Amino acid sequence: MSQPAPKLIVGLGNPGDEYSETRHNAGFWFCERLARELGASFSKEARFHGLAANARSDAVWLLMPQTFMNRSGQSVAALARFYRITPAEILVVHDELDIPPGQLRLKFGGGMGGHNGLKDITAHLGTQDYWRLRIGIGHPGDRNEVVNFVLKPPRREEAVLIDESIDRALLGWPLIAKADWNAATQRLNARPPTPKSGA
Repeated sequence: MSQPAPKLIVGLGNPGDEYSETRHNAGFWFCERLARELGASFSKEARFHGLAANARSDAVWLLMPQTFMNRSGQSVAALARFYRITPAEILVVHDELDIPPGQLRLKFGGGMGGHNGLKDITAHLGTQDYWRLRIGIGHPGDRNEVVNFVLKPPRREEAVLIDESIDRALLGWPLIAKADWNAATQRLNARPPTPKSGA
């Protein structure tokens, strides 16, 4: 069965200037750039506990929950219920520890990988069956360091790679918008070419 086109794109992150440059906010970075590309602007929507933008050209809502990461589901569920958007029509964009900076993974459903934002969204929607775009941020190598790691800005070379991966995700957006999920998955999940030494 073919999957529908997305009607809601959710970028995950934490509100506030002190978090804006941290790795955990990679989902916000994507959403902000997609909104610019689509000519949509965010406004504070108290009923949805977040910043929302309506990109009429692509008939899609963009949402950045302002509830803090571990309560993201409250915001997602409020907007989805109001506009009668099903879980299969939702794409959640988030940072991913298990993928190195510069790489992406687009997939439907699956586990939460310990991500508190996904856990809360799954609890509020009552299902894991929604799309995720995972933006690689890398892993500190020590489980005890994870909280500290995600709440710090990426190193300069990591930031460049993350930025390039968001560029690639935006290039793949037209495929996602028309529900060509197979082509979008192949394009986004492909490993970026290794830079030539000396380049």
